[in-house]
Amino acid sequence: MRTQSPAAAPTGRPAGPDDGMTAVAAVDLVKVYGSGDTAVRALDGVTVGFARAQFTAIMGPSGSGKSTLMHCLAGLDTATSGRALLGGTDLTTLSDKVLTKVRRERIGFVFQSYNLLSELTVRQNVALPGRLGGPRRRGIDEVLAAVGLDGTGSRPVGELSGGQRQRVAIARALVTGPSIIFADEPTGALDPTTGGQILDLLRHAVDADGVTVLMVTHDPVAAAWSDRLVLLRSGRVATDTATPDAAAIADRLHAVSTAVAA
Repeated sequence: MRTQSPAAAPTGRPAGPDDGMTAVAAVDLVKVYGSGDTAVRALDGVTVGFARAQFTAIMGPSGSGKSTLMHCLAGLDTATSGRALLGGTDLTTLSDKVLTKVRRERIGFVFQSYNLLSELTVRQNVALPGRLGGPRRRGIDEVLAAVGLDGTGSRPVGELSGGQRQRVAIARALVTGPSIIFADEPTGALDPTTGGQILDLLRHAVDADGVTVLMVTHDPVAAAWSDRLVLLRSGRVATDTATPDAAAIADRLHAVSTAVAA
């Protein structure tokens, strides 16, 4: 699945939070929901770094903390303790106002549910980050062409197929020129063929544009498009390796899930 050049081939080694090559990192990250007897420790001291211009798949059984990790690293949720570093910026120390500015200027998001405004046109949805105060480092026509939606700018998003809507979401993420894209189950609502097309677009953003992509997925086939595989179990990193093929990913996910059940 992977098409990066040999020079960009991953090592599978964790990036360090202060090594200059790290796009985003968790350092002793803890997230607890609730308190007392009902407290749930979703992240249990996670330390992991993600290299620039690398595509990482984050997987794990239900309740492993994969979505919580992504949300904390993206500044969408607040950690209980530890650090969430975007480059050299510790998101856990920022005010809500500054954190919102950082997300607008440096982060792109792609969600399973698209998070588009169906009453707006394709062009209006892609332009939305700029209207909300974010930068527009790439042209709207440029990013629409990049995701295969040339000539669709005036169409209402409500008229598009699921695959086309996800392409719009990727175009919206790319228009700000982000250093990193967080993708939460981006192919979860799509058929395998359309899902493969979406993954190819994310792969291209890494290989051609140098964007870092972190993707949460439950699908071994989707994960096989990545450079690196991080498996979580019970709020901790269980394995962190270069990405194998889909069959091997499925075996590793099963092993982690079985260990949790045991």
